[in-house]
Amino acid sequence: MKVVIQRIKNASVSVEDREISAAKEGFLLLVGIDKTDKNENIENMAKKIAKMRIFEDEQGKMNLDIVQTQGEILSVPQFTLNARTGKGNRPGFDNAADPEQAKNLWIKFNDFLKSYGIKVKEGVFGSHMKVKLVNDGPVTFVLEEFSGTGR
Repeated sequence: MKVVIQRIKNASVSVEDREISAAKEGFLLLVGIDKTDKNENIENMAKKIAKMRIFEDEQGKMNLDIVQTQGEILSVPQFTLNARTGKGNRPGFDNAADPEQAKNLWIKFNDFLKSYGIKVKEGVFGSHMKVKLVNDGPVTFVLEEFSGTGR
C-alpha cells in the first residue's frame, strides 16, 4: 500500500465536471492498493495517518494530528501509485490489486480512518476524476506499508 498525504486548506473531486466530494482543512490522500495488501496493512496505514503529527501547534511546530485539529480527509483511490517504473518508458501495473480487491480494501481503509473520529470524504473508485486542492505548506509525505512479501 502506498499513500500520498497532502496537508490541505481544501480539496475537491469532480467526475464529468460535477463536484462529487470536497474536504476542508485536513488531508488529501491518494491511495494505491497493492495486490499483496491485506486488512492488517490497511489498518496499520489508517492508524499511522490518524496519528501523524503534521499540523502546527501554537509555537508553529508540527505537533498536532488530524484528530486534534478536527480536520477532514478526502480519500482518492489511485492505482497508478503502484506502477513499476524502473524499466522502459511505459509503467507496469502488475503490482496493483485487481479492481474488486482494491475497492474493498480502500473502503475498509476509509472505515478504519472513520473509526478514529475523522470525517472522511471519498473520490469515486474506478472513475476518471479531476482533483483540485490547495496544499498547505506545501506539506506532502509518501507512506508505504508492506505486506511482508519482500518487495
